[in-house]
Amino acid sequence: MFERLSEIEKRFEELAEEILSPSVYSDPSRSAEIAREQKRLEPIVAAFREYKRAVSARDEAEELLSSGETDLYDLAREQLSESKADIERLESDLKILLLPQDPNDDKNVIVEIRGGAGGEEAALFAADLYRMYSMYAESRRWKVEVVNLNETELGGCKEISFVIDGAGAYSRLKFESGVHRVQRVPDTESSGRIHTSTVTVAVLPEAEEVELEINPADLQIDTYRSSGAGGQHVNKTESAIRITHLPTGLVVECQDERSQHKNKERAMRILRSRLYDKLQSEQSAAIAAERKSQVGTGDRSERIRTYNFPQGRVTDHRIGLSLYKLEAILGGDMDELIDALVTADRAEKLKNAEG
Repeated sequence: MFERLSEIEKRFEELAEEILSPSVYSDPSRSAEIAREQKRLEPIVAAFREYKRAVSARDEAEELLSSGETDLYDLAREQLSESKADIERLESDLKILLLPQDPNDDKNVIVEIRGGAGGEEAALFAADLYRMYSMYAESRRWKVEVVNLNETELGGCKEISFVIDGAGAYSRLKFESGVHRVQRVPDTESSGRIHTSTVTVAVLPEAEEVELEINPADLQIDTYRSSGAGGQHVNKTESAIRITHLPTGLVVECQDERSQHKNKERAMRILRSRLYDKLQSEQSAAIAAERKSQVGTGDRSERIRTYNFPQGRVTDHRIGLSLYKLEAILGGDMDELIDALVTADRAEKLKNAEG
């Protein structure tokens, strides 16, 4: 491990020199590439340098203790205890930092939410989840852009697709894919009986054009008039776009913009990301021998979470975590939940790496 860390530190120093060279300065793409690699290596190098300082402090304390100098004995003993604790903590941190990173972690995400079992109540909860993710994105200063919305008369969402644009969006939201279950008394229920409804969420890393080429001959593009529950979501021109990818049968619709050109551009973003996700899923299935993460990031038929309104409780079934702060979580205060999922995922990967 320490040999690898030394190599990473050396590489980090080489990058610091390279970025100052005139040839790189005049090449924006190379400059950006170096900056990205530096950003990825920086936390590892910082922890490794702190680790080396702790080892040096430990050795110095041991030397003082063995010298027999009584004046410095208590100070040296305290320094030895502190440096040993630092070494243990930093070794653990470095093992986590050296785990293989998900190459998609820094990407924007495309989120697709669909009402499942429960009819209108499921559609209303789908709208609640959209609001939750929007408010979480706002708290992190990420940008949210709706691509397609199919509303109900009561203000629910049969289906909504949106892009979240922000650094590290996928790293924070990738564990949201799956079935979200809600238990509450619907406004339409006069007897006060609790209903259970479900909503499916899919979180896809946004694929860039360079990662996936789409042959225009494989696309069937149709235009139609926007439709919806009424109001501004309905217009009289054929600005809505439906793109069918003929080889896979994937269909993407976009009708949120008045401009046909903008709708087509957004639909292509969604299509590219769905194809990228399909490709990755197939690759993962092909490498099924690889131990699967306990947390998981992709099975959309898996029930991952329950939102219980009578108890004010949110339970994530994958890690057995229950938080009695349902209102806060639905208001976008998701960090405690997401941090627990990230920690569980890292612990599983660490166990697999050591095993």
